[in-house]
Amino acid sequence: MAAFNPGFAEPQRGGDLVHIYSQFPPHFNSGIKSGATLYAGASNIFVGLVEINENFEAEPYLAKSWEISDDGLSYTFHLEEGTEFHDGTPVTSKDVAFSLFVSKENHPFGPSMFGAVDRIDTPDDHTVVIRLKNPHPALLYSVCIPLLPILPEHVYGPDNGPIRDNPANIQAIGSGPFKMVEYVPGKSYILERNENFMRPGQPYLDRYIGIKNSSASGSVIALSQGQAHGWSFVGDPHTVDRLRKEENLFVTSQGYQGIGETAFIEFNLRKKYTGDPKVRQAIAYAIDDDFITQKMHLGVTSKATGPIHSSSPFYTAEVNQYAVDLEKANQLLDEAGYARQDNGMRFTLNLTYQPGVDWEQKNIAEYMKPQLKKIGIDINLVPPADFQDWYQQVAAWDHDMTANNNFSWSDPVIGVYRMVMSTNIKNRVWTNTSGYINMEVDRLLNAAAVETDMQKRRDLYVEFQKILAQDLPVYFTVQSNFHSAYNKELMNTPTGIYGAIGAMHSVYWKNGKAP
Repeated sequence: MAAFNPGFAEPQRGGDLVHIYSQFPPHFNSGIKSGATLYAGASNIFVGLVEINENFEAEPYLAKSWEISDDGLSYTFHLEEGTEFHDGTPVTSKDVAFSLFVSKENHPFGPSMFGAVDRIDTPDDHTVVIRLKNPHPALLYSVCIPLLPILPEHVYGPDNGPIRDNPANIQAIGSGPFKMVEYVPGKSYILERNENFMRPGQPYLDRYIGIKNSSASGSVIALSQGQAHGWSFVGDPHTVDRLRKEENLFVTSQGYQGIGETAFIEFNLRKKYTGDPKVRQAIAYAIDDDFITQKMHLGVTSKATGPIHSSSPFYTAEVNQYAVDLEKANQLLDEAGYARQDNGMRFTLNLTYQPGVDWEQKNIAEYMKPQLKKIGIDINLVPPADFQDWYQQVAAWDHDMTANNNFSWSDPVIGVYRMVMSTNIKNRVWTNTSGYINMEVDRLLNAAAVETDMQKRRDLYVEFQKILAQDLPVYFTVQSNFHSAYNKELMNTPTGIYGAIGAMHSVYWKNGKAP
């Protein structure tokens, strides 16, 4: 995996890595739940069949090699022999098969990652053959760490009760580079080196320690003073700016390509005004994305053009990008028949926002109120009481517009389809809550999901992005470009597409201990 500092020829063993997290994982079973901080811990406890490098290519991990059949319907993985779980039990092909079906049935991305799986053959302890109902070019991304942890069936299987209630979700047992030692809910957890890790000599660190931060300022101070050594998923531009000024830290935006976070304004297409495409386009023309990215966000964020992040090989900028044009916006509203009234306003729209990410969600929503007033749209801000209040409002389709964000993950099948497919209109956030229905979009995405020719697949996604930029069920505002901060003496920190939530098996201290 790529790293900001490849380090020395002879990595040093020893030392603890204390990593700060703004949120805290409820458990570590990433086979049944998603979440950045959950993945960060799980990636160090469990292994996946493969890892994905900075070029979106699969590299061996538990699977030392694999073959794909000519028809794309069969993937045969050969496992590293002699691999053991933390309790000393051998890892076998049956554990892999068990883990995949756990994810398929329980994980939020399960249907998109593994819906194409027909069956899994395990001809011997170290061979796994995944049989597909149809080609699934996203499969290698789906079986990587952090998305598919290999769970020990004898610990997580049905003989141990419902998997969501299994105490091993917290006192986790995997075969990864570190073993669970201590978990203090909402505060900290401690993982220690797995001396029997399948890669001899790794991991180099003695312990990986996750701690919940008290505040952004407190985190900066802890890193500056050496009380902590890493902090990921830092998005607030002012905090990133502060971290860059700390001489003992290296700050990078690498390691998030596979996450692909974009912020957007979602329109409820069931409502009179937001259901009108000319209104949605007028709002897009009224928003000054350059002002948001350069002034509000200090250049830390960048303009988003659609649901596929610019780091993806399927991204295209060849879409209507709606450069700010108030004259055009007013013209569209006039054409739509929404004349200005005596007070200068045409109509009122309610706008809510996801709480907890103020710099991205609340601040953009607040910016829109005076900005849309310029084109005669009166914005009624609806601040949510808390996350649950906001979630329930959007899930009930009770909003006109909401500011939200989405992780597109490594392949559009995993993170993008859920937002726009007509078959995924649900009363649940991070589904197609806009109510968007476009049969051509469905056709393009269904075709891309089974297309194994990379160029043909990309062409389908390019056409999809062009249509979505015209229809605008959601208007994408910025790519948030998360950052990680590490102590400069920490070597070989991973910055592949999942670096921020990847395994730390190759990380080490320059002098074998924290400074």
